[in-house]
Amino acid sequence: MQWMYPCGGMPTSTNRTLWPIGGGAVALQPGWFPGHAAAFFYINLGLGNQPLNMSFPMLPPFQITGPSKLNYDGTICLPQVPLPANVTINVGDNATIQVIETAVHGAALYNCVDITFAEPSQVQPVKNDTCFNSTDIGFNLVFTTTSLSAAPSVLASSTPYLAILPLLAAVVAAGVWS
Repeated sequence: MQWMYPCGGMPTSTNRTLWPIGGGAVALQPGWFPGHAAAFFYINLGLGNQPLNMSFPMLPPFQITGPSKLNYDGTICLPQVPLPANVTINVGDNATIQVIETAVHGAALYNCVDITFAEPSQVQPVKNDTCFNSTDIGFNLVFTTTSLSAAPSVLASSTPYLAILPLLAAVVAAGVWS
């Protein structure tokens, strides 16, 4: 059922986790299912008791690389996931944190945790024995670029030659079938 949006088929919980009002840790096991040697992650926030959508990204997307396409042990932990920009919350407000894992084959897995925002002093501190990154799991940044300086110059100089490719292909094909 983890393939079901928004929270893997799980209903909203009344047993909410206290989460610091300034942001906190998110830990997970990415290799629980096979086929996740590499995966993209998205961490989103939905506001309210039963959010209809998770429309506030908490972090930019990132990619992990695991040791195998088979199931594997290991955890990743992000010790300080901030609140989304321009979101106003108060101590006692309820929300849901959604984690989406998309595998190389395109399937998305959804999971959520229902939280109540609290003062940091009310939240159990994150420690190294509960928040750590396994050594056989790597991280990659996901980025976009508006220009690639090498590719356009190479294509620009070869454009006149590319125009004759269909003619060349027709000549070769005629020679093969005649």
